[in-house]
Amino acid sequence: MKHGYIILLLAGTLATSSRLSAQKGSQKPPNIGASFLLVNPDARSSGTGDATTGLTPDANSLFSNAAKIVFAGDWGVSANYSPWMWELNNNKSNMAYVAAYKNWNQSEGLGVSLKYFNYGSVTFRDDNGTVLQDYNPKEFAIDGAYSRKLGKHMSLAIGVRYIRSQLGQGSYNSLQQKPASAVAGDISYYYQNTKDLLDFGNRYCFGVSITNIGSKLQYTDDNTRKSFLPMNLRIGGGYTFVHTADHEFTLSLDINKLLVPTPPIYALDSNGIETSQILKGKDPNRGLVSAIFSSFGDAPGGFNEELREFTIGSGVEYAYRQVFFVRAGYFYEHPNKGYRQHFSAGMGVRVSNLALDLAYQLPTGESLVQKRTLKFSLVYNIGGTRDETVQP
Repeated sequence: MKHGYIILLLAGTLATSSRLSAQKGSQKPPNIGASFLLVNPDARSSGTGDATTGLTPDANSLFSNAAKIVFAGDWGVSANYSPWMWELNNNKSNMAYVAAYKNWNQSEGLGVSLKYFNYGSVTFRDDNGTVLQDYNPKEFAIDGAYSRKLGKHMSLAIGVRYIRSQLGQGSYNSLQQKPASAVAGDISYYYQNTKDLLDFGNRYCFGVSITNIGSKLQYTDDNTRKSFLPMNLRIGGGYTFVHTADHEFTLSLDINKLLVPTPPIYALDSNGIETSQILKGKDPNRGLVSAIFSSFGDAPGGFNEELREFTIGSGVEYAYRQVFFVRAGYFYEHPNKGYRQHFSAGMGVRVSNLALDLAYQLPTGESLVQKRTLKFSLVYNIGGTRDETVQP
């Protein structure tokens, strides 16, 4: 049982059947389902601390900000793979992501992608160690996006996503587990230009995206127990300097905030068990629109707790002749809000239009949901390159 439930906890299943316990103190991380949607599949930006917005566009831009693809070139495809959580599941878990885009009229583009998580074989046992069942939990999402330029330097995009989360079956805590499905949408904005700062003709950019805006997930036969999708606000940017024929440096920074309810503080009964009475905070069972707008002010710990719900990813990419790349970065999430913290390093090589990237993430926090991670990406791009000059 222990092994199976650890895997499902990592995947977010238990968030649907019980309130999350605080990792430190009384503050709690938001309660969400399908948390795999937040995992960055791209090895290139994983090497820069998951700071995705500031890097030049390619097919993997569909994950974080689809508005970028109209600046990426004529068309492109990518394939990404990670042996996910191999330390916990004997290398049976993995993540795969494929993406493709096509632009036309130099102003419009379409993109599609598929993300797939396989958590390996999970064995469920009862308290006596008797095997109850073997199960293969898995999740996937299929995306489509349309992007359009608004002039030479900015663009907008909208996207739609189908999510399927199959994490458990059978009975747990007297509730019948079942697969959950949802439909969600994204909206994103992107701007890039050049500026003569530090030296000449340097690219700078910034973008905003709101992703996974959609219906709730229901993992059990209890209609009152539903989980929000990980609706996420991402604000980021980047600056490229030196920018010579031989050398180029790009600094990138992303800030994220989940747009979901913060768990309130509940009263305890005489046995120290949580009741349904809310002492501080707001009722998390509210509608989609209310959840998004109230997520900036519903933390029971006030403004300080709200600030702790922001994550920061930052990093640097060095390019030598646009052929060899070295990257480093750091990602930070507050200990009370998930404790995802890691250093990252990466490298890449490019031959003509084909690029191969590798990233390694080394956790510095104590979260169960984060272990050492390797990611690999293969990207093919036509009609544009990562060092594409921005037109003034």
